[in-house]
Amino acid sequence: MRILFAALAAFAVSAVLGRFLIPALRALHAGQSIKEIGPNWHKSKEGTPTMGGLMFIAAAAAAVVIFGWQDMAGGDWTALMVLGFSCIFGAIGFADDFAKVRGHHNDGISAGLRLLLELAAAIAFLALLRLTDGLSPNLYVPFVNLYLPLPWPVYLTFAAFVIVGCVNSVNLTDGLDGLAGSVTLAVMVFFTVLSLWWDKGPAGIFAGALAGGLLGFLIYNFHPAKVFMGDTGSLFLGGAVCGLAFALDAPLLLVPVGIIYIAETMSDIIQVTYFKATHGKRIFRMAPLHHHLELGGWSEVRIVLTFTGITVAFCLLAFAGAMYRYAI
Repeated sequence: MRILFAALAAFAVSAVLGRFLIPALRALHAGQSIKEIGPNWHKSKEGTPTMGGLMFIAAAAAAVVIFGWQDMAGGDWTALMVLGFSCIFGAIGFADDFAKVRGHHNDGISAGLRLLLELAAAIAFLALLRLTDGLSPNLYVPFVNLYLPLPWPVYLTFAAFVIVGCVNSVNLTDGLDGLAGSVTLAVMVFFTVLSLWWDKGPAGIFAGALAGGLLGFLIYNFHPAKVFMGDTGSLFLGGAVCGLAFALDAPLLLVPVGIIYIAETMSDIIQVTYFKATHGKRIFRMAPLHHHLELGGWSEVRIVLTFTGITVAFCLLAFAGAMYRYAI
């Protein structure tokens, strides 16, 4: 019941906050710069307020503190740790957004600095989970319900790069109105249900709160978007998705539930690799995948609904593959 209340409260906070935040961002001239390499009709979105991810970040934080206090008082700080981890990535995104807004261009902080900050955040979070016995080097393999024992150095290296890769995949998915928010809403609902099924209530508090916050945000972000989440929001969401997967000690579940993030990233990698190898030829009309579909005549709404539907289907598959992990 606390998870439901956390979701409802976060939805209300996010929805109400948007009424004040969007005008404030406009007044601060915090408008999005649109990349020249994107579809030319996206130029009409130039100037739409960015950093709107602050809406669901604030909403989730408030709900976690209020409805997760009982767990924290009992010594379980899982929800707060995942929230803090996500906020660190959100802060990296905010620095990126701020640099873009201040310079009125699409270049934020340097890629090298951003990578170092992300790796540092990932390593610190993994170390904290290990110190609090919230992480095991025995890699859980869903569907076959087995564990693959790994040496700690190997596991931590694998985990750090999984986190950085996943976070940036979520960031790459944020390219259409409502896309990253809708896909990640489905992922958060999955983690909420899985946390309840596995009796991991504190993780469920965070997942449920963020699901509610995202739903409130999508009121303003669904096509045509009145605000974008910015890197502030997309990096926070990436941190949340990874944070929950590792807090539940089930990182391999990121493969099915993050199928859209993976497809978006792989389309970009394939396009760049093929372009360089063939000296200018392309596989996709434009990368990442959502732009390829746009140029093929798909509307933004159709892409968002299709990608979200695919995510829901793969989340159901992931749940079926993991539901018997703690079966007696």
